This record gives sequence, structure tokens and C-alpha cells, in this order.
Amino acid sequence: MHVDRELDVKGLSCPLPILRTKKTLAEMASGQILRVVATDAHAVKDFQAFARQTGNELLSTVEADATFEFLFKRK
Repeated sequence: MHVDRELDVKGLSCPLPILRTKKTLAEMASGQILRVVATDAHAVKDFQAFARQTGNELLSTVEADATFEFLFKRK
């Protein structure tokens, strides 16, 4: 899958990953894809709620070695 932008929020805890993701998505065009890489264990639930609340589509969530990768599609 083509990714338009990447955001590394490893080492940051809530609410910073959400705030930085929101800011980055706001700078993107509708339909573009953002990959977010995080290490916060709460990020999975936080990003699910963020997607529901903002209308940006959470395309996938992958966990490997205590690192989480999220793909968002900008609304």
C-alpha cells in the first residue's frame, strides 16, 4: 500500500501521539494515507477512538516487538 506520510511517535505517551497524528492528518489531503509508529501500549484503544471521533479511517493496526503501526486514511 502506498503511504503518503509517516509519523514516528515512539517513546511518547498519551495524549501526544493523538495530538501529533491529528496535526499531521490536518495537513494532508483527503484520501491520503498516514503511517503512524508508536510504542505506547494504550495507543491501540486511543487510535480506535480517535478514528471514530474524527471520521478518519483506521485501515490497519499491526503490533510487532512492542511497537504498533497504524495506517490512517484522511477523510
